[in-house]
Amino acid sequence: MVAMVLPRRLARFNRVVTNRVTGPLAGWLPGFGVIIHRGRRSGREYRTPINIFRTSDGYVAALTYGVTDWARNVLAAGGCELEIRGRRARLTSPRLVHDPTRRDMPPVVRQVVGMIGATDFIHLRSAPDADQVDATRREPAQPPAARRAARSRSTPRPPP
Repeated sequence: MVAMVLPRRLARFNRVVTNRVTGPLAGWLPGFGVIIHRGRRSGREYRTPINIFRTSDGYVAALTYGVTDWARNVLAAGGCELEIRGRRARLTSPRLVHDPTRRDMPPVVRQVVGMIGATDFIHLRSAPDADQVDATRREPAQPPAARRAARSRSTPRPPP
């Protein structure tokens, strides 16, 4: 059984406050990504910033709050998409893993995850074309701040 390691109150705070702040940057920061998944009942698309790390065949995320809605959605759908470092990857074959050794986490993260007592993870496999740049983009991937700066430079200013 997957237990909740961090308090539910902290999970709510992160969903309402922290995720809104980190969301725009999570797809660009090392150790972070944005899981794009569909609600099991609503069919609505959700974007959830998470800590996620590369493995030999895909990615792994610690379930620091237990099996939350995003994890249930990904498990029910059999996969999701991941925005990571300006690219979009398709992930498949989600599976829950109980691992007290935390062996798939990077060494520093392994220690942090150990301090909060997390031993449950979700593993996702990369689809064959998962590391390709999203074909729907017309421009090279840029961080959000760089896109805003480029737009403001290209907008003509009215004459004085």
